[in-house]
Amino acid sequence: MENLKKINRTSLKYLVIVAMLIDHIAWDYVPTGSIPGQIMHFIGRLTGPVMAYFLAEGYIHTHDRKKYAIRLGIFALISWIPYSLHSAGYWPSIRMSVIYSLFLGFICLWMWDKAKLPKAVKILFTVLLCIVSCIGDWAFFDVLWPLFFFIYRDDPKKKWIAYSIVAFFAAFIPILAGGISNLFQIGVYMVPFIITFFYNGEGGKKSAFNKWFFYIFYPLHLFILYLLKAFVF
Repeated sequence: MENLKKINRTSLKYLVIVAMLIDHIAWDYVPTGSIPGQIMHFIGRLTGPVMAYFLAEGYIHTHDRKKYAIRLGIFALISWIPYSLHSAGYWPSIRMSVIYSLFLGFICLWMWDKAKLPKAVKILFTVLLCIVSCIGDWAFFDVLWPLFFFIYRDDPKKKWIAYSIVAFFAAFIPILAGGISNLFQIGVYMVPFIITFFYNGEGGKKSAFNKWFFYIFYPLHLFILYLLKAFVF
C-alpha cells in the first residue's frame, strides 16, 4: 500500500480547494436532489475534515502558534463579508465561514495542549467553543475533529474511531432530518481512506504562494461567486 502514497500536503490542499469550489458552485447552480448535485456535494465533503486534519498538523509543526492564531482570526474576519454575501445574500449577517470555525478549533487545541486546567474544565471549555462555533460553517465539527486528530495523533485506530463518531453526526443526522437529499453528507467518510492510503505525510514544495493561496482564494472565490450569481446569472 505504501506505493499508493503519492499525495503530499501541498497537493492535498489544492485538491481540497478544487473540491470546495465544486461544492460552492453546486450550491449556487445545481439542484441538491439531482444526481450531479449529489456528486458535487459529495466531493465537497472533503473540505471541512481535511482542513481540520491540516489544522492539527499545522498546530504541531508551526514555529509560532501566536502568529498562526492571529492569521486565522484575521482571515476569519476578512471572510465574514464574502461568506455572508454568498450564503445569506447580504452583509452583515451572523453567518461566519469555515475559517472562523477553524480559528476556534485552533484555540481549542492550544487550550488542551498548554492550559494547566482540570480535564473537566477543558471539556467544558470545548463545549463552549462548539456552541460559539454554531454560527460558522462546519460548526462543531471543525472544533472537535482537530482536537481528536491532535489528541490521538500517535494512535491511528483511536484517531479514526473518534473521527468516525463525530462524522456520524455530520453525515447521518442530516439524512435522518432531511431525507435522501442529504445523502451526499456521507462523503465525509472519504477522508480516512484518502489520508490513510494516499497521503504520504510530506509537506511538498514550500513557497509563499502555497502558504498564502488558500487564505486569499477562499474569500476571493466566494465574492466572485456572489457577484456572478447576483449580477450575471
